[in-house]
Amino acid sequence: MKRIEYLLLFLMLLSGNIVANQPATFTVATYNLRQANREDSVNGNGWGKRAPNVAKLALFHGFDIFGTQEGFYGQLQDLKQLMPGYEYIGVGRDDGKKKGEHSAIFYRTDKFQVLDHGDFWLSEDQTKPNLGWDAVCIRICTWGKFKEISTGLTFVYFNLHMDHKGIKAREESAKLILKKIQEMPKGMPIILTGDFNVDQFSPSYQLLNTSDILRDSYDKATLTYEPVAGTFNGFNPNNAPIGRIDHIFLTNDFSVLKYGILDDTYRVANKEDGKKVELKAVEKQKQEARCPSDHFPVMITVEVK
Repeated sequence: MKRIEYLLLFLMLLSGNIVANQPATFTVATYNLRQANREDSVNGNGWGKRAPNVAKLALFHGFDIFGTQEGFYGQLQDLKQLMPGYEYIGVGRDDGKKKGEHSAIFYRTDKFQVLDHGDFWLSEDQTKPNLGWDAVCIRICTWGKFKEISTGLTFVYFNLHMDHKGIKAREESAKLILKKIQEMPKGMPIILTGDFNVDQFSPSYQLLNTSDILRDSYDKATLTYEPVAGTFNGFNPNNAPIGRIDHIFLTNDFSVLKYGILDDTYRVANKEDGKKVELKAVEKQKQEARCPSDHFPVMITVEVK
């Protein structure tokens, strides 16, 4: 009887060890949603039209966890409604609650558990809403400590939107992020996503990518998919952006199986003589390509052993 008990115990331990050593594989993305405003609506790029396409894009490509930028509280609530099974963390940059743009992190609740989370401002005083250095906008970073449920992998995810004008603000923000990462437990895997408002040749980008702490996932990827060379499209699918300003940085714990800039569009019927063209089956109709946001999302697939 003892032998059977020992054998059962051995098999249980072996099974647990096999599960623990399975690699954690999941998709990570960053997506500037473009804040909802009247001018975009007048130009045919209103959030009401874009929201379903943003949600479907994320669902179709299988975003498991992704950082967003610029979203107002109402926009984030819309995405929750359109994406069952997802939740988000993050607060508004203007009041630390619901006011202003968010740097929210969305995640699949069946795949990840939030162990801890918080927010800090990209400024000299990180504890409250305020302008940092030479920035022209209040900027916030949201972070979360996540556990990948199936494997038990824990990692920390930072998501931000750097200032579009302040050169010093971007450089100091990069230094601040590195400092925050170094305050984490040693050996903790780290993901950093965001709209950095600079391309891969800029000083603040180089501060991160040459830090020996983080590396751009683009450089780590086994396979890259770049139908366009840049990530800002200005709502024009025919633009040819040449600089990546939306980035995903990782610690060396992650292998990057693939990296892609997703230039998905949706179609709307053109107008002729002031009348909306009714789409009919089979018949060819003039349609106009529209972008779900003024940024293309960046998506990667990572593996951690």
